[in-house]
Amino acid sequence: MTTSGLRSLNPFSKGQQVTTKEDWLMRLLLTLGTLWLLVGVVMPLFPMISRSFRDTNGNWIGLSNYVQYLTTPALAASFGNSIFVALASTFFSVVLAFVYAYALTRTTMPGKPIFRVLGMLPLYIPPLAHAIGLIYLFGNKGLVTTGLFGVLPQWNINLYGAVGIIIGEVLYCFPQALVIMITALSLTDARLYEAADVLGSTPIKTFFTVTLPSVKYGLISAIFVCFTLSFTDFGVPKVVGGNYNVLATDIYKQVIGQQNFSMGATISVFLLLPTVIAFIVDRIIQRRQTALVGAKSVPLQPKPNPPLDWGLFAVCSLLAGFALAVLLVIIFASLVQVWPYNLSLGLKNYDFSSVGGGGYKSFWNSIVMSFYTAVFGTVAVFAGAYLVEKGKGMKWLRSVNYFLSTMPLALPGLVLGLSYVFFFNNRIWWIPFTQIAIYNPFNGIYGTMAILVLCNVIHFYTVCFLTASTALKQIDPEFESVSASMRVPFYKTFWRVTVPLSLPAILEIGIYFFVNAMITISAIVFLYPPTLPLAAVAIVNMDDAGDTAAAAAMSTLVVLTSIGIRFLYWGFTRGIQQRSQAWLQR
Repeated sequence: MTTSGLRSLNPFSKGQQVTTKEDWLMRLLLTLGTLWLLVGVVMPLFPMISRSFRDTNGNWIGLSNYVQYLTTPALAASFGNSIFVALASTFFSVVLAFVYAYALTRTTMPGKPIFRVLGMLPLYIPPLAHAIGLIYLFGNKGLVTTGLFGVLPQWNINLYGAVGIIIGEVLYCFPQALVIMITALSLTDARLYEAADVLGSTPIKTFFTVTLPSVKYGLISAIFVCFTLSFTDFGVPKVVGGNYNVLATDIYKQVIGQQNFSMGATISVFLLLPTVIAFIVDRIIQRRQTALVGAKSVPLQPKPNPPLDWGLFAVCSLLAGFALAVLLVIIFASLVQVWPYNLSLGLKNYDFSSVGGGGYKSFWNSIVMSFYTAVFGTVAVFAGAYLVEKGKGMKWLRSVNYFLSTMPLALPGLVLGLSYVFFFNNRIWWIPFTQIAIYNPFNGIYGTMAILVLCNVIHFYTVCFLTASTALKQIDPEFESVSASMRVPFYKTFWRVTVPLSLPAILEIGIYFFVNAMITISAIVFLYPPTLPLAAVAIVNMDDAGDTAAAAAMSTLVVLTSIGIRFLYWGFTRGIQQRSQAWLQR
């Protein structure tokens, strides 16, 4: 019998052929996904960096823009200011988040579920709204500054400047660090503490020899995240910075105020460098963390310790109370007729017809944009993570895809948005050092909702990608092996097995995209067209025009929408998650 005849009698020959075709399909999808990330993440950076070496007319001038920047005292000082503000904000954010997370995970203090919710509250408030709330508390006519309008002692903290920026950034970064620290402290091995007790170690010595070393990687990640957010944030310095300039506000002034895109690109490079360095350091350290993962740990069960429990309860009450006070004062200010002269309540400030910014149209546009971001972002992220984690072959391409998926974490929103302006707005691309030009196939989406959605998806891609990857790693590879042996195509396994098992993570990714797209400002402030005003940008425009009460009203709408979507998400998905995760209870 011939070889071909033997193959025809092989009962698995057809399955092998199908598997080969599926492998080619998976590789094709992986290639397309990698190209999509190249277009969304890497390629826009080149025209921005190139523009930093050109003048306002597009002529090549080498390092002249960098020399001008470094030799202009006011501009050069912004770099030092940004570093100082970022370091101070990172220090306070991480320390306070560590204490708060320690109270939630290592004590038996009362009210921990409530404190957990209140700790996450600033996550739903736009950074610019944090600053507006601080103005109504600590500004020249603020509640604290005037001593509740003369009822209490006055206290002026000199809000406008470095102090106000740092307080606002701490509010903005605190919940981000809190999530990381809760995870890190929850995974500590209880056996280490048992050994410390047996050896007679004091609580302080145990803290420095067991607790801190066990969460050092979480601390480093929290430091990286907080430094990046505070160094690149635009909203808080824009409102309470005063004459204290930072890089983010310098970019805005150069691009929006002076239409000097070349200097804006130059400052963007300075904004990009520290975050890239921090990103590389964090990646190197995270590799060491993977290598140090050992045997299964025993969860630590906190024991009652009244002095510690009530002491941390007081600290958490102050932190949560301050975050709640900022939100409440924003809502209160949005209802006041004329602050601080007529404190009667009403809805006058919610009538946006007499102020700029786009009114309720901008609010609706933000909801639509956030919805599209959540849908398309979730599909793109989960499909990309699936191809990287469950793909076969082409390991090098999967590694490239993984690296590209983590890159957006190092890209400041302002840098990403400005890069998109240079990349998508040009109808033709000139090949460097040649006279050859090609048509830009992506120019058609510039000035549309599509580019806003794309920018938001890329901006928040990394966190969602790592969430999806973590969920997929928890699924036993035997599911794919059994499906392959039964000649079930991978896409059917993906739809019938992988998606249901990963549904909680998928839903969480969707809500993360929606909420962050709703409150972000830095990534889209340069991209939105006049026909598509957005709520976050409207807040900036209202504040610029002196309509602070209307800005507070729009901020209130954004906050209540974000919180309302979270509650709707929780209500609609609770039953779905229980059904999809029922197998865990068997």
